[in-house]
Amino acid sequence: MATTESTGAPLPLGADIELEIGGMTCASCANRIERKLNKLDGVTASVNYATEKARVSVPQGYDPADLITVVEQTGYTAALPAPPASATSEDGEEQEDPELRSLRQRLIGAVVLSVPVIVLSMVPALQFTYWQWLCLTLASPVIVWAAWPFHRAAAINLRHGAATMDTLISVGTISAYLWSLYALFLGDAGMPGMTHEFSLAIGPSDGGANIYLEVAAGVTMFILLGRYLEKRSKRQAGAALRALLDMGAKDVAVLRGGAEVRIPVANLAVGDTFVVRPGETIATDGTVVSGTSAVDASMLTGESVPVEVGEGDTVTGATVNAGGRLLVRATRVGSDTQLARMARLVEDAQSGKAEIQRLADRVSGVFVPVVIAIAVIVLGAWIGAGFPLEAAFTAAVAVLIIACPCALGLATPTALLVGTGRGAQMGILIKGPEVLESTRQVDTVVLDKTGTVTTGRMTLTEALPAEGTDRTELLRLAGAVENASEHPIAQAIAKGAAEETGALPEVTGFANLAGRGVRGTVEGREVLVGREILLAPAGAADEAGATGGSVGLDAADGADGSGAPLLPAPLAAAKADAEARGRTAVVVAWDGAVRGVLVVADTVKPTSAEAITQLKGLGLTPVLLTGDNRAAAEQIAAEVGIDQVIAEVLPEDKVEVTTRLQGEGKVVAMVGDGVNDAAALAQADLGLAMGTGTDVAIEASDITLVRGDLRSAADAIRLSRRTLSTIKGNLFWAFAYNTAAIPLAALGLLNPMLAGAAMAFSSVFVVGNSLRLRSFRSRAHDDPAAAPARPAAESAPAAA
Repeated sequence: MATTESTGAPLPLGADIELEIGGMTCASCANRIERKLNKLDGVTASVNYATEKARVSVPQGYDPADLITVVEQTGYTAALPAPPASATSEDGEEQEDPELRSLRQRLIGAVVLSVPVIVLSMVPALQFTYWQWLCLTLASPVIVWAAWPFHRAAAINLRHGAATMDTLISVGTISAYLWSLYALFLGDAGMPGMTHEFSLAIGPSDGGANIYLEVAAGVTMFILLGRYLEKRSKRQAGAALRALLDMGAKDVAVLRGGAEVRIPVANLAVGDTFVVRPGETIATDGTVVSGTSAVDASMLTGESVPVEVGEGDTVTGATVNAGGRLLVRATRVGSDTQLARMARLVEDAQSGKAEIQRLADRVSGVFVPVVIAIAVIVLGAWIGAGFPLEAAFTAAVAVLIIACPCALGLATPTALLVGTGRGAQMGILIKGPEVLESTRQVDTVVLDKTGTVTTGRMTLTEALPAEGTDRTELLRLAGAVENASEHPIAQAIAKGAAEETGALPEVTGFANLAGRGVRGTVEGREVLVGREILLAPAGAADEAGATGGSVGLDAADGADGSGAPLLPAPLAAAKADAEARGRTAVVVAWDGAVRGVLVVADTVKPTSAEAITQLKGLGLTPVLLTGDNRAAAEQIAAEVGIDQVIAEVLPEDKVEVTTRLQGEGKVVAMVGDGVNDAAALAQADLGLAMGTGTDVAIEASDITLVRGDLRSAADAIRLSRRTLSTIKGNLFWAFAYNTAAIPLAALGLLNPMLAGAAMAFSSVFVVGNSLRLRSFRSRAHDDPAAAPARPAAESAPAAA
């Protein structure tokens, strides 16, 4: 998102700028500002009432000061956003919003003064002589001071020829107050011994004998209470984003000239080496230079199991070093870090608008003028029907007060705030509100195999010793030779062997036999590891001549007379079976005999099967997409429970597969992690990128899954659908409330004070309903499946 350092700096072509808007009190305010900004040439604006921000697209060379001027001329304040600041003070206490504090002070004053007025007005038995004058004394500060924000906003709106919720509240409360003054000073309400009956409905009476101080004070109190609860709830709704910004370290110990120097994180530069002690937060994204430790990334990814890291591994800023001391070289700082990118994605999503919200905004934009017109019609209709002016006035005031569109304006953004914030806490980044609509319609999910369903790296899965060979000895000797090679298969064997047998012995005379395998001397034994062709004397003759020794097997050992040795039958069968399943099998030999077979494969993630079950439970049809051969793909699919397989697909053909499925009438979600998945992610109706993948894939997706756990895809779709369902529920109740309440008020069946209470709590209901999304939980089980998988080599059966 492009912004400028000062209001005078021009913006580049197609830049977006964000403005912080002040003074909005309802959705009508946001709608007015949005209309004013959109009238400017080349400007496209979206104003979000819940986040109190405007997202504005401007043409080349546009001065942001012009945008700010337009907003101020509309009666509100605007400013370019300040750099992200912590929501906590230096002593760790959360900083309080000044507006929230002001609202609380006015609310407390209104409650203390209004409650006696309401009680006296509602209970005739308590109405002593001249009680009405005490009510006037108590109610006046409420109308003048506590309700001042409403009057001020209404005056500003009037000056600009507009009407908002504040106009309704101000006109209603001042009308009730002025009527009461008329009745007290010019009518009969000020006479000693006057009593006041309270009724929920409106009936014919002498207007000059009734006061409405309890209405003026009560409405002010209830609306202040609703506004305070709404403001506090909105702050809670945005807590997840503030928590993201607060997670990072504040300072860091950097190595300078061999000594540790503590500096603010803001001064850290790419290439700096810094120290992370046990229990400290890692300051920024980087690579471990030295040390080993377990890193707790739960606050960033939602993954509860700490990850072991060592030299050469990457670490992410804001995660916690739970083990030993680490030296880390910074690779990303400031706005480039994963934490900053996550916060930016969440904020962008919260600032956007779903199509369903735009409908609510259009309704809110015309609602206030329509309500004022209805109130005038009601007043005239009651008077025309022969009812007293007091009864007509009361019905009109009730219409004004109850018909506030606040709940409509809050229905979508508050749910979006909470839903995307909760997603961020779980490592699910939803890029925009339009994504929510897509998740409801998706019926097919295409899963890239490598790195998504599988780990994406080779792993030793089976160790099959020949008869008379010790399995541990097989792993030790083979692992020692493979440890000297950089080939991915060799490294998988070496790692798997070391995990089971411990430290590997030294190897000497190592040689890489191109296309065949490797050989080396370990503890005095000549060990061969590689393809079966490596065992043939003829196949190794050239290498033998080059090294001065024989590296093949004697023809007599298991030979069939042709000079080529044979694998023992059980090993040959096991090898053939592994290769039929798309796995790689290598042969190990020493001392002139075949000693065993090692099987290496790209293993299925331990959580993938559970993820497929969850996706099916959401009504989705999973499809496995891979460039591997069909046998290997079907083996993986069977292992995790996928019925449909599309195999042997070239990377550039993944888009064509996605398009073909869409052409068959399917609404497709795509889950991938590589550069070659980016185009398919963009083509799909819903793209989900594994956060362990490439930046290109993440940029092309609609949802980013920070964890490399496929179960997050199911959680993301469930959360998106739950958020959309909450938005629709909010809008239903908001529309239903206004549809039902206005006729009741117009018919005189609703006292204005209760109308004010109902209006205030309609907004509180909508926000409270949205806050229920904070309780959303992942369905991933807290069982051993969530922990790193134990290498299959540990439990592989020995071959006889």
